[in-house]
Amino acid sequence: MKSMFNTSDSSELIERVKRLSPDAKARWGKMEVAQMLAHAQRPLMSAYGELKAKRGLMGILFGRIAKKKLTGDQPFQKNLPTDKHFVVSDQRNFEEERQKLIASVQHFIQVGPEGITKDSHPFFGPMTSEEWDRLMWNHLDHHLRQFGV
Repeated sequence: MKSMFNTSDSSELIERVKRLSPDAKARWGKMEVAQMLAHAQRPLMSAYGELKAKRGLMGILFGRIAKKKLTGDQPFQKNLPTDKHFVVSDQRNFEEERQKLIASVQHFIQVGPEGITKDSHPFFGPMTSEEWDRLMWNHLDHHLRQFGV
């Protein structure tokens, strides 16, 4: 399993982010590439406690079941629903968002497993640092594949 906390694995993700271009087109979904870059930062911010969101009814009912699937070895399916706290629909500056995403990944790595929030995920509920790690890897990989890198 790949890990954000593994130096070579996280370097691979950062290199893939660097290979994105402002005119990259999504293979699925509604976001433009700059919106995706902004969107991908939000779960990372949630993981290290910078973004706090309340857990909703859907998460309480279905979060635990979905968590098992999305923190596993399989890549995310296309067109999964997005938690409202992580939706980005306004226009964004590509280069600015790319640099922010790289900084967010680096911050996640720097805080390490000990720095991961003890707060519940707004959809999945309580999570271990290993589950946060797997979810962040799978989520970022999903969106990089969405844009062909």
